[in-house]
Amino acid sequence: MGEGPASRAIIWVARIWSLAAVGFVLLFLVGEVLNGQGGKPTGAEWIGLAFWPGGVCLGLIIAWFRLGLGGAIATGSLVGFYIWYLLDRGTFPRGPYFILVAAPGVLFLVASFLSSQSPQTRSA
Repeated sequence: MGEGPASRAIIWVARIWSLAAVGFVLLFLVGEVLNGQGGKPTGAEWIGLAFWPGGVCLGLIIAWFRLGLGGAIATGSLVGFYIWYLLDRGTFPRGPYFILVAAPGVLFLVASFLSSQSPQTRSA
């Protein structure tokens, strides 16, 4: 990979942020299970859960190994979640939390783009 210092820095910020984001989601899920007051999701809610947190977290994990693919999955899942939410509830989700959890996906995409744009070593 032709990583320069900027893309390496972005990758590590995205990795650290993704660890915090996935950790936050796991804590939230454990809290819901232990609390037991959430109830069972409906069929439509399972679709939303597949996008967020499912697809977002899956994308963030994949991005550790494949920057562009994982970033695209996380970012696409967030967009899919917002579209699903709008269609299902008639409004967009409130608060910054969904975006903050998925934001490392965008950073992974930026790092992937920067890595692919790095000047390649030229042979004489």
